[in-house]
Amino acid sequence: MSKAFEIYKCEKCGNIVEVLNAATGTLSCCNAKMILMDKNNTTGDATKHTPTTESTDSGVLVKVGSNPHVMEDAHFIQWVEIITKDGYHIKKFLKHNDSPEVQFKSKKENCVSIREFCNLHGLWVV
Repeated sequence: MSKAFEIYKCEKCGNIVEVLNAATGTLSCCNAKMILMDKNNTTGDATKHTPTTESTDSGVLVKVGSNPHVMEDAHFIQWVEIITKDGYHIKKFLKHNDSPEVQFKSKKENCVSIREFCNLHGLWVV
């Protein structure tokens, strides 16, 4: 059974699915069960993947890693998301040549969770 907003990945083709409506059943792709991506199955250096935040005049700035994450064709942060106290999920997609940081208009104190997804090292949550 899946839960709303869980992230699943196909280990064969790389498809990524975010659950919008929780239901019974098993998510599958390429004739195989999809893998739940959560903070328990990440790999890589935490200093380059753990999101950090700072308040700004216009909201909250999320930086990926206390040592900035690389942003290359083969290794980059695909997206950064904040989850607010009122239940909004605000996601910004990045490209390999973008900076590994995102400015959101929501105030830092309104954020209850921050997630980022590295194409090689998985989902990181704080």
